[in-house]
Amino acid sequence: MDDKSKAAQNKQSKSDDTAKQEDPAKKPLKVATFGGGCFWCTEAVFLKLRGVEKVVSGYTGGSVKNPTYAQVCEGFTGHAEVIRIEYNPDEIKFEQLLDVFFHTHDPTTRNRQGADVGTQYRSSIFFHDEEQKEAAKKIIAELDKSGDFDAPIVTTLEEMKIFYPAEDYHQDYFAQNPNNPYCQAVVGPKVSKFMKRYKEMAKKEK
Repeated sequence: MDDKSKAAQNKQSKSDDTAKQEDPAKKPLKVATFGGGCFWCTEAVFLKLRGVEKVVSGYTGGSVKNPTYAQVCEGFTGHAEVIRIEYNPDEIKFEQLLDVFFHTHDPTTRNRQGADVGTQYRSSIFFHDEEQKEAAKKIIAELDKSGDFDAPIVTTLEEMKIFYPAEDYHQDYFAQNPNNPYCQAVVGPKVSKFMKRYKEMAKKEK
């Protein structure tokens, strides 16, 4: 093969690679942000959900710029511990994320989840657009009528503004710290509850 033919072949190969990377049929990932108590728990649950590409633990909903974990834990910054979920809309819908969210934490206790008490642990949905806001309002109304919970849902609907990723050691915390007493007593049971109810929606174990 002469140099000209090789050059043409290489050009075509690069073109093919670009086409694969920029597949117009593949929808871009969408983002959802939920607060359901300690982000170690919610992160561990949603990382196992099929269609979820990435989960980042962090803080939002407060007034202090670049808050630290220590500041948020004091309960005076206004932030909630949340997870930022990047998901593939071809594999999972926002409404399905909401269903998992509501059934893997207690949305009926204001500013607390079990022994974790404070506004930073509030049950919250930080909507990114009006479509997410309306979907959340609809499912809350449906769940309140369904009798799934013994008390009214108190989950707050707040507009998403600035998200601050939590410190590195909080990311993928359950997988990195399986022997932590909190993980064994609280996070583990939540993950087990998810697997029992949503087995068909869970990622296949590698």
